[in-house]
Amino acid sequence: MARKKVLLVDDVHLILELEKAFLKGLPVDILIAKNGLEALEVVKNEHPDLIYMDLNMPVMDGLTCCRALKGDPATSAIPVIMVTTEGREQDMLLCQSAGCDDYITKPINGRLFIEKGRNCIADFERRRRRYSYSIDVQYLKNGEPRYGVTADISKGGLYIAVPNDSIPDDPVDLLFSLSHEGRDILVAARGRVAWENRHGDLKKPNYPAGVGIEFTDIDPSIVLMIEQYFEEALPVKR
Repeated sequence: MARKKVLLVDDVHLILELEKAFLKGLPVDILIAKNGLEALEVVKNEHPDLIYMDLNMPVMDGLTCCRALKGDPATSAIPVIMVTTEGREQDMLLCQSAGCDDYITKPINGRLFIEKGRNCIADFERRRRRYSYSIDVQYLKNGEPRYGVTADISKGGLYIAVPNDSIPDDPVDLLFSLSHEGRDILVAARGRVAWENRHGDLKKPNYPAGVGIEFTDIDPSIVLMIEQYFEEALPVKR
């Protein structure tokens, strides 16, 4: 079966790199365009199966490009997910009026990014490679600081070994450090409790008791760091 093609359209390099990081490891080929005009040319030549497109871009914005795609019988069936600024309801209404299939807001949530793609084409999957990594991590329990130890990390989250009576508050505010290029970088992130592995009811016996945390708000540069550094330096956790 041929691999599906996903077109990412944005004029901001960091956003493109972040979206590419979310898609890395999935069975798709990634195409890039920096504005709507480039996107129309890529669509004409490459016939992508899915498009993530920023709303505000130079030369041709996302609304104009989306309307052109949806108005052409040859491209109208290609799903378009618009990327908008969080909290601007008017932008969402404009995207819907342009005929987009869905939208996602910035800062981009990796889980939602993949989930919305999976709703449009079948060849997405949720599994991410995890890397063994042990470091102290601070979080809050009933508003008080607590500490646990990470067992692994991925671009989408991390696993913290904690006792049953120390399950973090949800949403989870995290503080931990990453070793990168000979220095420790302090990371503040927010996440949610995705699953629990409690004493007496271990869903994954090869893990210590604790919780799996999915990142919901994290600096895009940290996601890139995990991709670029950890995938080279750390062993994959099966």
